[in-house]
Amino acid sequence: MIVDVHTHLMDQHRDLSPEFLASAGHARDEGVGLTVRWEDYRSSSPPDSVAIVFGGKARLSGLWVDDRSVADYVREHAPRTIGFLSLDPTQPGWQEELRHGHQELGLRGVKLMPMYAGFDPSSPEIEPLWTYAVKHRLPVLMHTGTTFVPQAVLKYTRPYLADDIARSHPDLILILAHLGHPYEGECLAVIRKHQNVYADISALHYRPYQFWNALMLAKEYGVTHKLLFGSDFPFTTVNASVDGLRELDRITVPGFGGLDPDQIEQLIHRDSLSLLGLRS
Repeated sequence: MIVDVHTHLMDQHRDLSPEFLASAGHARDEGVGLTVRWEDYRSSSPPDSVAIVFGGKARLSGLWVDDRSVADYVREHAPRTIGFLSLDPTQPGWQEELRHGHQELGLRGVKLMPMYAGFDPSSPEIEPLWTYAVKHRLPVLMHTGTTFVPQAVLKYTRPYLADDIARSHPDLILILAHLGHPYEGECLAVIRKHQNVYADISALHYRPYQFWNALMLAKEYGVTHKLLFGSDFPFTTVNASVDGLRELDRITVPGFGGLDPDQIEQLIHRDSLSLLGLRS
């Protein structure tokens, strides 16, 4: 079974501003359709795969997906989907949205977009989120890494910001998205240091040398077991991401060798649901 820890739900006509859509056109050379349909996900992933699904909230960047849409989507497509709520702590009422999404909608984790929303995730104002997540064992997936959106704030995307959070809340289960690219080394240093901090490898396979280099660094640091499979659908698919991972076997550097194919397969088939406390 493949667990895809990073998939989006959005309707580009309803949930995204014209400015966000214009910026998203730079994400991939061939362009990306940003209205998610289950049929498209199902046809581009193995039949036994399970997807963690979230929307996203970042008023600064022009992205806002209602958590009820996510709850309805995962209910319709259970048991192959697990829903996470989203928060924008720069907006009033976010703590009520946290409780509502978890306690009333039944969503089982949290997605944060600090760079897109324009907030420092390590600031004291965010403390109620971490306290709540630890108390209720909600894993938090936080965007780290680069972006195509001009309004986003790059200083809030650095993986090192998770260090203060994890030191204050060692029981918090935290996933750093996209291996923090292009700050992969920084991300690996954080996940090596903290037992309950992981990274996903979503949206990296179309930069094969950078991806290979990051996975070699993870191998050298001994943290390959803390990398979780993710696709970043609809920006790419499970099948394309798996193929991209396996193709990295072809890259070698004289004197250094290459990646371990067995570790690649373990990454693809990792039981992330158990690691994140989501296996029911």
